[in-house]
Amino acid sequence: MQSVFVTGAAGFIGAHVAQALAKHGLRVSGCDLLSASSMLALQDGRLTALIRASGVDVTPLDACDTDALTLALLERQADVVVHLAALPGVRASAERPLTYANANLMGFASVLEACRRAGVRRLLYASSSSVYGQRGGQFAESDRTGPPTSFYAATKMANEAMAAAYKAQMGLTSTGLRFFTVYGPWGRPDMAPYLFAQAIRQGRPIKLYGHGQPRRDFTFIADAVDAVVRLVQQPLQQPLPDVLNIGHSQPVRLLEFVRLLEEALGREAQVEMHRLPPDDVAYTCADDRLLHRVLGGPMQHTPLRQGLARLVDWLDQWDPIPACQPASTC
Repeated sequence: MQSVFVTGAAGFIGAHVAQALAKHGLRVSGCDLLSASSMLALQDGRLTALIRASGVDVTPLDACDTDALTLALLERQADVVVHLAALPGVRASAERPLTYANANLMGFASVLEACRRAGVRRLLYASSSSVYGQRGGQFAESDRTGPPTSFYAATKMANEAMAAAYKAQMGLTSTGLRFFTVYGPWGRPDMAPYLFAQAIRQGRPIKLYGHGQPRRDFTFIADAVDAVVRLVQQPLQQPLPDVLNIGHSQPVRLLEFVRLLEEALGREAQVEMHRLPPDDVAYTCADDRLLHRVLGGPMQHTPLRQGLARLVDWLDQWDPIPACQPASTC
């Protein structure tokens, strides 16, 4: 039975991936460094609802501790590592660049070295659509990346360069997964789907940057997980591309996104229009043809209307809103 180790196993994508891998009969373990911030309740919830219920063993471990991580990989005889531990978020990276450098650069260097030492046969790691910078059309893996519009994007570009260097110099192969705006139950509270849904539910205004005109290639969490699980299950002797887009090639304008969210919530949004910040991008669109070829067919696709309905259903259970009118007094 294949052994898979997931870093960031209490994170949004990490918890869903670990649960899905376990359900597919793989031997799954992982690590996470739990936060003492407002994220802690979500992390604990993911561990309870997704991880422990699936029998996945998660060790409190900092991925920056190379010796401890190497030992964990050796003890679990890990064949595959799915590295999802990192600091996400564009705007927060401007406020804490050194923290991002430690987590996303030193942490990734530690993971590369631990995988090399432990003889891991496949490394999949989280990159981001942010590496493409400002552009139009479909974003293909063969496109030139950058220039970065945020420090977060720069760390992900650096991760891809570091992975390429380890492959060229030390023979460690890996695949960077360029995720496109993943959303869904147990999602990140700093991202628009969660932020907007909570604000609308609680009668607070939402800020639409770029006057609602930017378009995003939204990817429901179950779809992204489907792609990751199928990549893990590819024969270990079969080489994978250095990078892969994880998205649907179906960008949606933010104004339409808000309309669908209002529909799912049964409430009207209070919208404040703002200019697009310089660290944001106006458009994302994954060219998914290479992923289709690798997987032998398209990854699972959940329409945005259906995905938002499932996000709202989860929020109603996770954070019930008192029944009162109008919404602004709830």
